[in-house]
Amino acid sequence: MTHFAVHAKRGAEATDAIDILPDFTGVSVHDGWKPYWRYTRCRHALCNIHHLRELTFLEEQYQQAWAKELKAPLREMKVTVAQARADGQHSLPTATRAAFVTRYRALLEVGHAANPPPARRPHQRGRAKQSPACNLLERLWLGQEEVLAFLDDFTIPFDNNQAEREVRMLKVQQKVSGCFRTAWGTDAFACLRSYLSTLRKQGVTLLAALETVVAGQPLYPDFA
Repeated sequence: MTHFAVHAKRGAEATDAIDILPDFTGVSVHDGWKPYWRYTRCRHALCNIHHLRELTFLEEQYQQAWAKELKAPLREMKVTVAQARADGQHSLPTATRAAFVTRYRALLEVGHAANPPPARRPHQRGRAKQSPACNLLERLWLGQEEVLAFLDDFTIPFDNNQAEREVRMLKVQQKVSGCFRTAWGTDAFACLRSYLSTLRKQGVTLLAALETVVAGQPLYPDFA
């Protein structure tokens, strides 16, 4: 299902007001944005398409060889899990999973060796500013469980591309018009997009569904 809502803020104040994430107990697949982590009732998984983009950036802009090499096992993991799922399996063989994790950790160790922590100046307070490479390495190392969640639970996707696709039309609408003119119109657009996106996922013909809405007898999505 899809739900769009409008709020003046972008962070925790907005997600609290929308009131889905505070009680969500499923799996939240996201890009690692800090406000998402405050919700502890759900399981978190990180989008690996975001990681592949960041690795490509480090490879091209900072000539980080480990970043280029790490993309290969991540892509191989995705293909292997997809094939196993298609074959009716529910998990990877222990040896296959262990081999992937070993390669993953070895390449991160190479990355850590090539990017030591920043030196602290005398009497410096707070956290020292890290390079983009160090920031990504920290997330991939400390968040291994979330990065590799799709290896152990085949219901967890490799990325959050579905969510990215869903939100694209709202961004297109915003860019075409420059903004949403009224709060009422914005809420109406979000409601309509939520309805159509949900029905599309459930295989419903959208024009027929809209006809039921206009007729005053709206077709409701399957909430099961």
